[in-house]
Amino acid sequence: MTTPKKPDPTRADFRLIHPLRVRWAEVDLQKIVFNPHYLMYIDTAFTDYWRALAVPYEAIPPLLGGDLFVKKSTVEYHGSARLDDRLDVGVRCVRIGNSSMLFEAGIFRGNELLVSAELVYVFADPATQTSKPVPDALRTLLTGFEAGETMTQTSVGSWAQLGAQAALLRQTVFTDELGIPASIEQDAADATALHAVICNRLGQPVGTGRLLRDGDAHARDHARIGRVAVTRALRGSGLGRDVIKALMDAAASRGDRQVSLHAQRNAEGFYTRLGFVVSGEPFEEAGIAHIEMSCALVGSR
Repeated sequence: MTTPKKPDPTRADFRLIHPLRVRWAEVDLQKIVFNPHYLMYIDTAFTDYWRALAVPYEAIPPLLGGDLFVKKSTVEYHGSARLDDRLDVGVRCVRIGNSSMLFEAGIFRGNELLVSAELVYVFADPATQTSKPVPDALRTLLTGFEAGETMTQTSVGSWAQLGAQAALLRQTVFTDELGIPASIEQDAADATALHAVICNRLGQPVGTGRLLRDGDAHARDHARIGRVAVTRALRGSGLGRDVIKALMDAAASRGDRQVSLHAQRNAEGFYTRLGFVVSGEPFEEAGIAHIEMSCALVGSR
């Protein structure tokens, strides 16, 4: 009896789609992609997959007591990608066993399937590489993402409520990464500010920011956003936007009519896309170039 062939994946099967463009170094003399590069494309898409789960991959071993190791890769070629093709690489988790996880990948040019693959990962001890049961937290994370669930939770509250999480992330970003002294990064304003913290489903703080009343006595309905930080591996995934939106919503709900911030110059475009405009001259703060920006709040009471 012949086993029916499994249907080929379609682009619509994947919640995670990673776009890329074929580069010169990846093709042969006929300008066709070398076969091994397709696995590299899939591995690159896996990085985006974990980013979509709001989990920096390096956090998995210390948090869950194990790591993921590839046990088996099966690749089927349906067509060839060529130099300068724009490709979409889809990745999804299709089955979780006791210690193994089956992922499926598809590489598409438009809606045309060029390559399909199945990859078996085993959750194992990093030192001995012996298999371990997939932790419930990881199982829930993967199944939740594939079911379309939200991967983060945003909380807005006081320093007493959220300070421990906010301080942990701010130290990592501002002090450890940017070299800003802790004596400058933390100040008395934290105690009276409203804070936003975004956590992933493993409980890690991955985004934060704070909202202050403007110090100008003639601008009591003006607010100021500051200390916006996103964990490095997840930048570009929308978490910074979510932090700003949460703080702007909080400002509008309490009656503020305008919000300002000191934007790092390399993030000016990010804030412009969120509706902020330059409202002051460039300056340096903690040795980093900044610019004053502001935004009128819609719907404030």
